[in-house]
Amino acid sequence: MASLPVFKTGQSRTKFGYIKPVQDLEIPFAIIEGAQSGPTLLITAGVHASEFCSIEAAVRMIQTKPEEIKGTLVILPILNVEGFSKRSIYIMPQDGNNLNRMFPGNPDGTLGERLAHWLVSEVYPKVDAYMDLHGGDLDESLAPFTIFPGACEKSKAMAEAFGLPVAVASARPGNSINGAYGVGVPSILPEISGNGLWNETTVGMMLDGIRRVMKHIGMINEAPKPATDEPMKVCTMWVPTAPVSGLWYSNKELSETISNGDLLGEIRNVFGETLARITSENDGFILYRMSSLSVNEGEALLGVGVQA
Repeated sequence: MASLPVFKTGQSRTKFGYIKPVQDLEIPFAIIEGAQSGPTLLITAGVHASEFCSIEAAVRMIQTKPEEIKGTLVILPILNVEGFSKRSIYIMPQDGNNLNRMFPGNPDGTLGERLAHWLVSEVYPKVDAYMDLHGGDLDESLAPFTIFPGACEKSKAMAEAFGLPVAVASARPGNSINGAYGVGVPSILPEISGNGLWNETTVGMMLDGIRRVMKHIGMINEAPKPATDEPMKVCTMWVPTAPVSGLWYSNKELSETISNGDLLGEIRNVFGETLARITSENDGFILYRMSSLSVNEGEALLGVGVQA
């Protein structure tokens, strides 16, 4: 199992290249060490390899100059490299699994499980804070929000520093940030953009949020202010899944307020016959929704924010 190069604090240098964290997988990395001592921040992207806004933001962060920061910045911009080249939705093509359900991993498991284990055992313990960047996959539209481990106050403070209007307190087992929290590392998962799209506005939003977190943990002295002064809304998330396969017709728009019992959408067959009606089990608002017409049984249809 390969280890990332460890730089001695204060060396003011950059190292980048490729590393083989597990057999049959090579991923890019960059390490930027500042001239002054400070915290170590890990940034990953490409867990979901077609969320291109987050990947582009991570790629741009590699251009950070050592003299601009205190401490060390570690960047893994594309964890699911084969998924990136194949424009895969959610899964790692090598094992057909969603990496963001594999944590804390298994050293003897599938490729995704072994990669998750490498992160949890070899990378997370060496950092002080972690951001796993996401951006709405090819079949998913969303309103920007940040997920954090709900039991971790330091993670909640990072989410607030990132500056998006909504934060989701998560207790979901298996994801990257709860894997990091399990070894004591505060972490957040920001979601910006959607449908795999990226442009200067959405990438800029992601970069601004990253810099606000860097200021929050003491890596830099200045960062852009958030777009709003409104206090962050904290919620949990309810995710209804498709009971059958078919054609998905959403009845709600992003950020729309909903009530318990509202019709959220329908799944129909190609002849227009209704196969399933999806109704809300909570009061809340729409965080994200499947934008694909095709849907398979068991897939997530919407994310509903429920006031915490």
